[in-house]
Amino acid sequence: MTTKVFVDGQEGTTGLKIFEYLSERRDIEVLRIDEAKRKDVEERRRLINASDVTFLCLPDVASRESVSLVENDNTCVIDASTAFRTQDDWAYGLPELTRAQRERLRTAKRIAVPGCHASAFVLSMQPLVAGGLVPADFDAHAYSITGYSGGGKKMIADYEAGGDAKLTSPRPYALGLTHKHLPEMAVRSGLKSAPIFTPIVGNFLKGLAVTTYFSPNQLARAAKPQDVQSMLAEYYANEPFIRVLPFNAGSNLDDGFFDVQACNDTNRVDIFVFGNDERFVTVARLDNLGKGASGAAIQCMNLHIGADEEAGLKR
Repeated sequence: MTTKVFVDGQEGTTGLKIFEYLSERRDIEVLRIDEAKRKDVEERRRLINASDVTFLCLPDVASRESVSLVENDNTCVIDASTAFRTQDDWAYGLPELTRAQRERLRTAKRIAVPGCHASAFVLSMQPLVAGGLVPADFDAHAYSITGYSGGGKKMIADYEAGGDAKLTSPRPYALGLTHKHLPEMAVRSGLKSAPIFTPIVGNFLKGLAVTTYFSPNQLARAAKPQDVQSMLAEYYANEPFIRVLPFNAGSNLDDGFFDVQACNDTNRVDIFVFGNDERFVTVARLDNLGKGASGAAIQCMNLHIGADEEAGLKR
């Protein structure tokens, strides 16, 4: 038996990548919309309600409109926008979040796919808050470096056109400190307030790493960075898509440098702890088009339809 899937917003970066994943699946029937009717509300309504699963790869306002078109209790909506990520009536699409999260994703009809920066931050922070090591009122400071594909089609075109010298160096952005991922970074990690967070886009297509800073005197109890690494390793011990690497190991680096792109073309997240007894950082690395977007959406679909969670995805 096949699962009928519709992608609303099939022309964007996330939608195209979802199509790439689905094209390899024999258990999926993709419902395609005629290009001329891509913005036709009634045609979208028909396809959404004919599907078992609809992926929304749209801006927030358009996603809300698409959700309003659902007229049955069977269609599962998996939304990749920021519109629903902190709503309790939507399941957060991060199976590794808590022990109960997979069961919720299996039964939910509304699933919000996490943001790429948020996924990396939450996966490295939430176990520490849940385990009582980091207090809920912790003032988190973090930055992310990411490939330009996260900026969408226009940014991709700008970088790939070449000839613009300013695009060859890293470019910090969202310096008003109001990045759209901040609400979910706080809510889904268990913090009372959002981190001070600055993202940086680099001259490479994809790959992302979020670094979060810690001082031992900020922790709720005495702990060394090795203890933090052990806590994370225990929390994710049986997770197929998460690796917690050894503390400060030379093998974590490439001749002393960190490789942001080492998880590319996988659905894997690598988590590291670097530092010493006086200060340390966590670093979470992923493919921003994989586990940071489309791969996460497919993982959620697999759980919801009862398929192998790893189907179509690479570790």
